[in-house]
Amino acid sequence: MITQAIIMAGGLGSRFGGRTEALPKGFIEIEGVPMVERSVRKLIAAGVERIVIGTGHCSESYDALAAKYNGIVVTVKNEDYAQTSSMGTLAVCAPLVSGDCYLLESDLIYDAAGLQVLANDARENVILASGATNSKDEVYLAADKTGRLTKVSKDKSAVPSPAGELTGISKVSKAFLERMTAWYREQLPGSRKADYEHVFEVLSTEETPVFVRCITYYAWAEADDEAMLARAEQEIWPRIKENEELGAVRREVLLNPGPSTTTDSVKYAQVVPDICPRELEFGTLMEQVARDLTALVADPAEYTTVMFGCSGTGADEAMVSSCVPPDGRLLVIDNGSYGARLAKIASVYNIAMDVYKSSAYEPLDLEALEKLFSTKKYTTLAVVYHETTTGLLNPLEKICPLAKRYGMTTICDIVSAYAGMPMDLASLGIDFASATSNKHIGGMAGIGFVICRRTELEKQKDWPMRSYYLNLYDQHRYFEETKQTRFTPPVQTFYALRQAILETRLETVEKRFARFTACWEILVKALKEMGLKMLVPEEFQSHFITAILIPETPRYDFEAMHDFARRAGFTIYPGKLGNIDTFRIANMGDIRPQEMEHFTQILRSYMHGIGVC
Repeated sequence: MITQAIIMAGGLGSRFGGRTEALPKGFIEIEGVPMVERSVRKLIAAGVERIVIGTGHCSESYDALAAKYNGIVVTVKNEDYAQTSSMGTLAVCAPLVSGDCYLLESDLIYDAAGLQVLANDARENVILASGATNSKDEVYLAADKTGRLTKVSKDKSAVPSPAGELTGISKVSKAFLERMTAWYREQLPGSRKADYEHVFEVLSTEETPVFVRCITYYAWAEADDEAMLARAEQEIWPRIKENEELGAVRREVLLNPGPSTTTDSVKYAQVVPDICPRELEFGTLMEQVARDLTALVADPAEYTTVMFGCSGTGADEAMVSSCVPPDGRLLVIDNGSYGARLAKIASVYNIAMDVYKSSAYEPLDLEALEKLFSTKKYTTLAVVYHETTTGLLNPLEKICPLAKRYGMTTICDIVSAYAGMPMDLASLGIDFASATSNKHIGGMAGIGFVICRRTELEKQKDWPMRSYYLNLYDQHRYFEETKQTRFTPPVQTFYALRQAILETRLETVEKRFARFTACWEILVKALKEMGLKMLVPEEFQSHFITAILIPETPRYDFEAMHDFARRAGFTIYPGKLGNIDTFRIANMGDIRPQEMEHFTQILRSYMHGIGVC
């Protein structure tokens, strides 16, 4: 799996004349997006988590791009850019990558399928080539019968039977990149104007081959001057757009409380070569995922994440069954279906327990809770952060520190709050927190995990196991020793989760919460205009789930409303709390404010049809 890329962007772009005096040519826009930024987006969608851009002319534009892409894009300046060619820029980039990488030029538009072709090619060093382009600036590639590159030239007569034309997109191993850099340094000063593709030619031997992979009708274009840009805009870009539309997955906006709507790039991240999960490569991926999941809400030095192939309820069960001492007593706060579920799990394992029941739509009585805590009967407190039944957000920032004051270990279901709102487990006083891959984090269903305070997890070392599959400490110990889970993990789901984490880092949890809040505000405003009432008072709502009381008319029918919304691409969810009938609208996953605006119009249309507004 290729997770790093280099974009060479140090050139002057002088063939564009005045257009690039104060603007790098990579920032020339096609349909409102700079070419280099479109390339960055394609790389991220392909799973690349570190993009090194080698800059020169107008480097500040690239520095601003790096700031926009939140640590995923980094820049390094070729201070000698005016006197060197692409190899000079590549040489300053090479030390900043640590593994195999894509290598691209900055002034390209291209079909992202090319990246997938390179990723799927088992050979280490590969140049992506195309058939004849008639672009008037062709670079021809010759190859031997094995596909090994033997010559690079702009002179067609020097390559009478080309294996393809250079596209400006390649993949190289870290070892070969170091060889290229070493060769360049050894040849200085005579090689100052060397182009990277000619270094490919020099170093492509039978021992260290560079191969040519040709896609005859590949859609791509380079824009080095106005004529080439016109060709890119008029001939090539329409083909790329059409290919993207063909590959897009039908958009279904899930307004149910999970699984949530995912991006196409998360969906496609599951399409990977088959791999045995016992391979070190996959163990390293899982290790990175666990570290990244922790880092979103806690310091990995203080907390660690233990993962299972299961749902969020499986993570809850792992937490409840593992975290209460053999002679301990659990206090469960039940103010909704998910709090009740924690109590049900504890009862199945015959764990000594009391349940504090409270309203599912009104705030908890903290004074009453403290009276219970002060009895010191309980070793462990179980509570839900965001009660998905109703959208009520429990004030864990008050509850958990209070429980810790009375010596209790805190275990919290944060399933429908994790990665959707800023939180810090240590500040909240949370020892164990369960979550899942398929809600705010934006992955696919199938991975449940518990984020554990290391010192508290270590206490479980000698406790008898209540569950075999879902035992936290045993799973943690085995993973620490082997980089493997004890039982077969959902392999493709891990690749999707890795991509979802990358996209979460890019957006940031803070901006994601702002997006969800914007959607919630649109919904609340529309509900008020329609005269529909919400179950939970606004000030106690999470902004993630809104429980709406059904309208008082016999003409209302949830299934009819569900089908009406589904025909427009929206999925909604019912809800029932005792004798209170509601339906629920969720703001989770890859949902946008304009989509919530559209949904409220659909809802308004249905309600108008049954005489509500």
